[in-house]
Amino acid sequence: MVDPAVAGFAFAAGLAGGAMNALAGGGTFATMPTLIALGLPSPIANATSNVALQPGAIASAWAYRDGLAPLGGISVRTLAAITFVGGLAGSLLLVATPTRTFDIVIPWLLLLATLVMAFGKRASNALHSRVTIGTGTLATVQLGLGVYGGYFGGGVGLMMMAAWGLLAGAEPHHLAAPRTLMLAIANAAATIIFVVAAMVAWHLAVPMLLGSIAGGYLGARLGRILPPHVIRVVTLLVTASMTAIFFWRAYR
Repeated sequence: MVDPAVAGFAFAAGLAGGAMNALAGGGTFATMPTLIALGLPSPIANATSNVALQPGAIASAWAYRDGLAPLGGISVRTLAAITFVGGLAGSLLLVATPTRTFDIVIPWLLLLATLVMAFGKRASNALHSRVTIGTGTLATVQLGLGVYGGYFGGGVGLMMMAAWGLLAGAEPHHLAAPRTLMLAIANAAATIIFVVAAMVAWHLAVPMLLGSIAGGYLGARLGRILPPHVIRVVTLLVTASMTAIFFWRAYR
């Protein structure tokens, strides 16, 4: 029997994570640290977080469904298939990663995600003004993003938006729909592997999952009315704080 306070804590983290994924990405920054604080080893916490956020990602994708369109000459179905294959590969890589190794890798992945959130759009705009890249490169980069999404996933939504801005010349306000869909697909691929590998702590995943459904849908609704700079500042504060905490945890 799960302690009601613990279940409530997991639900609240799922609510926050689902909303963050819908608004700007980075929901892992809310859910995985919570699961570690509740006593799970980091790979199990990451896998459980991934599974718990999956329904929220689906809810967000459904709310944004009217905005789906091809990107850089690649259809949504093809992009989804590439992301799914990458998600499978990344999640298999996580299954094979020892806990201590993952503890050391996590803060660097968080730092990468934070830097992309802070500077990705600016770098994308600068590069796009100088470089023209074809669909093959876009597909290869998307495969790599799928691998990252299946392995860890923190900030992958922002990374996708930065990559699509550079490689497909897409405007940020047109990317909410494909971003949420690709997040859901990468999570779905990873969920299959994590469930089969018995890496999910279901007693915490279920309340967190329920919270992520509500958070994902509400976050998508809020994303239509909140000023972008407010979303950006809050997201950066959360991600930077979590990055600092995980560096302290890994190297103290």
